[in-house]
Amino acid sequence: MDQAAVLQKIRDERSPLLRQLTMVGLVGFLLEQQGKPMPVLIGGAALSYYSREVYFTSDIDLAYSDHQALDLVLTDLGFRRAGRYWIHQELDIAVEAPAGCLSGENAPREIVELEGGLRCEILGLEDLVIDRLNAYKYWESQIDGEMTELLIRRYSAEMDWNYLEQKAGLPENDTRKELQALRERISCEPGR
Repeated sequence: MDQAAVLQKIRDERSPLLRQLTMVGLVGFLLEQQGKPMPVLIGGAALSYYSREVYFTSDIDLAYSDHQALDLVLTDLGFRRAGRYWIHQELDIAVEAPAGCLSGENAPREIVELEGGLRCEILGLEDLVIDRLNAYKYWESQIDGEMTELLIRRYSAEMDWNYLEQKAGLPENDTRKELQALRERISCEPGR
């Protein structure tokens, strides 16, 4: 793997999402070279992926428990620590690892194959829907409500509804009512 060539590709890439995915793929590759697991892309960048860039975020959120290994890889790539973020000034990329791990190690994940043999592991769609429903309900985030609706409209036929409803009913989420309301509103629309 020619690390310098991948960094140049990121520099030259016009799509913000593809720049982010490629960086996560490179970080994952370097961690795997050390015998470590790949990080999981979560948060706004995961939403950007599933929404096909309807939603955009400027930072990369990762779920990763070995912060020391992640810190070494990011530092080697030219990132500098600034509070809770790692910043790469030249590439204009910020990385945060707010979650040490994901609840439910068997939770669905999406693997994206990238150019040059890189790959990126992304939080599963159903868990992203739960995450955004929580933001909508508990933080009163309208954009997260709108993005949840967009995801349900776009991926309804592909979703694991049993898993989604089970997760929505857990005490830490308690979003079953909001999920049902969205699902009913969408199913009542003409042409559905």
